[in-house]
Order: sequence, then C-alpha cells, then structure tokens
Amino acid sequence: MEGRGTVRTVRDARETRTGRGAKSKDEGPDVPGEWSAYGVLLQYLRKRAGLNQQQLGDAIGYSLEQVASVEQGRRPAKIAFTVAAERALQAGGVLEALQGEVDRAKLPRFFRNFALFEAEALSRFSYDPLLVPGLLQTETYARVLFGGHCPPLSAEIIDQHTEARLSRQKLLTRVPLAELSFIIAEEALRNPVGDTEVMRGQWQHLLEVAALRNVEVQVMPAACGFHSGLNGPFVVLETKEHRHLGYIESQEVGCVVHGPAEVSAFGLRYGKLRSQALNGVESARLIERLVGET
Repeated sequence: MEGRGTVRTVRDARETRTGRGAKSKDEGPDVPGEWSAYGVLLQYLRKRAGLNQQQLGDAIGYSLEQVASVEQGRRPAKIAFTVAAERALQAGGVLEALQGEVDRAKLPRFFRNFALFEAEALSRFSYDPLLVPGLLQTETYARVLFGGHCPPLSAEIIDQHTEARLSRQKLLTRVPLAELSFIIAEEALRNPVGDTEVMRGQWQHLLEVAALRNVEVQVMPAACGFHSGLNGPFVVLETKEHRHLGYIESQEVGCVVHGPAEVSAFGLRYGKLRSQALNGVESARLIERLVGET
C-alpha cells in the first residue's frame, strides 16, 4: 500500500506543477517520464533541505530558471547538475541513480529499447556502410549529423541527442570490459561529414579507440566488391544473460531482432565480413593515410 501512496504523491506533485492532468505550454507533447520523475524527486529533496529554487541554484551554481526547468521536467539534468545537487542536498546517491535513465531519454525514441541492451552488453559487433558508428563518433562529427537532420531539429534537441550519443560511449571503457568489434566501409570514412578539420579529428579518434585492447576496428575496402554487408548496417549483441540479439535501423526506424534464426544469420554474415575486411593493422594504416592526405 505504501507503493500506491508514493505513486499518488508523484502524480499529485506533477499535476500541481502543470494543472490537473494537463501538460504545460513549455513542456510540449512528448516530455520523457524519466525527466518528470527526476524533477519530482529533486523538488522533494530541495524542500526537505528547507531551500527554495533560488537558494538551491545559488548553492550548485545554476540559475533559478534552470532549477525550475529541471524540477518541472522540461529540461534534463546534466551530470554536473546532478553531482552538485547530490552534494548540496545530501541526497545519498538517489539522483545519481536516475542519471542514466535521464540521459537515455535524450536518445531518439526508436533507439531507446536497444540502448538498454547495449549499455550492459558483454559483446557488440557492428557493420556500418555509410557513416562512422555512433559509439565511435566525435562530438563535432555527431553535431554535424544532427544538424543536417530532416526535418530540422532545434538547437536544444541537437544538444540533447549529442550528449546522449557521447554518453553511450561509456561502453568503450566500462568495467567489466565489453568485447567490441566495428567494421566500417571505406566509403563511410571518405564521406565528408563536415569540413576537413571535422574529418581529421574523426579519423584520429578512430585510431585512438582502435588502440583499446577490447576494441577492434576494421575497414571494408571499397575494392572488395559484393559482400553481404551491402544489404545494410546491422548489429549483433550478446546480453549479460548470454542471449544474442540483432539490431537493424533505417530512416529513424529501429528494430531489435530476437528470433534465433535471424540472429544466427546476422552472426554468420558478420563472420564473413570480418574475413573480407582489412585486419586491424591494415585498417589503421588506411586511416593514417586519410589523416596524412588532409
């Protein structure tokens, strides 16, 4: 019964902010529930500490408007905000426990289900024919991609999507280490996303990531001819329960593939692609040549 009371308290707090069951004008039609839940909890902790919004903002280095926006669920809390609020409110880690969910809700909706599996994956293998994969993108490269979205995204949404993409990259160095393999088509590396400086930074970043002992980066040379990857990008992932999943995505439609036969086919194709791509040393040399050409 206590659980029902807690749910009612959260619901009532939300309705108090926005009007009975209505969304605020600023909130818009699609505010993630994770942001609202974080805001309700922040408001509770602030009031428990005997602070108003201005006082909390002064204590953590944020404006009153920023604190109010987070409490109302209109804006997601960034990690720096959460760390400062944890300290000022003596929250005991409860806000930090929600930060991962807050960050994940910044991702495009179609990708969020797969992101849950990805964050805890034991292994992740992917083939990307057109672009550098998100887990390996630099911030500037990612911003150029989101900036070219059709229909156009607001500056705020571009910021949120970029932050979420960079947050996913914790998988590269997470402990325990995940086994990660990336096969990237040479055409994707040569495709000029942004200016020369953006591409040079992206190539150099690929070389740095490829040096990690749990990461393998291979390039599929343009001269390879026909191969099974020409059907499109895909991911093969092993969960912490040792289940194998596939993932495919096109035109902002993502699909997690659970069927054993389909996932097995993905695995066979990936193995074939691995044998056809340049090995790690050869791939690094090709990327180094690209850097030298700019």
